[in-house]
Amino acid sequence: QVQLVESGGGLVQAGGSLRLSCTGSGTIFRINNMGWYRQAPGKQRELVATTTSNGDTNYADSVKGRFTISRDNAKNTTYLQMNSLKPEDTAVYYCNANIKRTRWGVIYNYWGQGTQVTVSI
Repeated sequence: QVQLVESGGGLVQAGGSLRLSCTGSGTIFRINNMGWYRQAPGKQRELVATTTSNGDTNYADSVKGRFTISRDNAKNTTYLQMNSLKPEDTAVYYCNANIKRTRWGVIYNYWGQGTQVTVSI
């Protein structure tokens, strides 16, 4: 059994900061790509940022320069530092990861349960 558990969401005023965390637990041999997605009410889920196991990163244009994704491979954890938050960043943020459970096993894609981020004016 593998789980991704997010934390760090909440309510913040525009211009403020939040840091999200996502930790994988269970039988994990290696985590490849990890990423953050978000879904606002009435909208499709969209990519926010991703990181490879080597630390290469990719960001949505809307968050470049404000958000930073990082990871700690030893802790099976990825972080999303969100600065200069705007009301349009309000959404449920989901963690996503491609995980290999055993050395010879296949890679599966997992999602976390989501954490709410609300940015007030």
